[in-house]
Amino acid sequence: MTLFTGSGVALVTPFSSGKVDFPALGRLIDWQIEQGTDALIICGTTGEASTLNDREHIRTVEFSLERAGGRVPVIAGAGSNDTAHGVEMSLALEELGADGLLLVTPYYNKCTQKGLVQHYLTIADQISIPAILYSVPGRTGVNISPEAAAELSAHPNIVGIKEASGNIAQVVEMARLVSPDFALYSGNDDMVVPLLSVGGSGVISVVANVAPAQTHQMVESYLRGDTERSARLQLAMKPLIDALFCEVNPIPVKAALSLMGLIEMEYRLPLCPPEESTLARLKKEMQAFGLL
Repeated sequence: MTLFTGSGVALVTPFSSGKVDFPALGRLIDWQIEQGTDALIICGTTGEASTLNDREHIRTVEFSLERAGGRVPVIAGAGSNDTAHGVEMSLALEELGADGLLLVTPYYNKCTQKGLVQHYLTIADQISIPAILYSVPGRTGVNISPEAAAELSAHPNIVGIKEASGNIAQVVEMARLVSPDFALYSGNDDMVVPLLSVGGSGVISVVANVAPAQTHQMVESYLRGDTERSARLQLAMKPLIDALFCEVNPIPVKAALSLMGLIEMEYRLPLCPPEESTLARLKKEMQAFGLL
């Protein structure tokens, strides 16, 4: 039940005049697929899901499924810090026809590893489509330990993890403990090749918003054995990746897409437009990478 291998884009949600900009979202989806992106991740962290109400969230996923038209898998963000709400949202997105779900670790109220396992199993028991765990302790305050990931990987509906701890030692231990058919996806754009080297399946990427072809090529090259080309692409993208994270994601990446003329530079509070120094850095690195 592996959902995808390669480069999945954690797609932004464009806004215009305070509402989801569906025409811009449609153009982004078409461009991503044309450029070789292997999966669309909708309404995740980069998609500003935390400031979408449930109606907007569901409609954004529904629109993305319609626009993608089965060309690539559409994986819908469905996590919550309230397990009951996570179940409700997961079932609603499954009913729409989502190919899979991205379930973020509970945030703010936090939990023990025991509670974390129970949270994920409660959702997994009630869905019938594949789910990817999403570990991002820098945002949630809770880490999915390698042991918890291994326990959860035994559930037939839990097929992979987006690992965004930034801790390569943890990734290696996780790769050692989980089964070979459990998909490991890098949640850090600057650690894709290291994760692939221990059996990873790909990346769920922010930089793919602006450089979809190159991100796809980086993973595809590694998986077909051209590790040197993959490493060159990883290193070449590093300054651009650093620029995209010089303020909290997705502030810089939405600014970058605006500089490319693809979306409006609009956010929802508490996110706000970037500093002028951020824009200058983005322009510099985007020009160096050939995006402007």
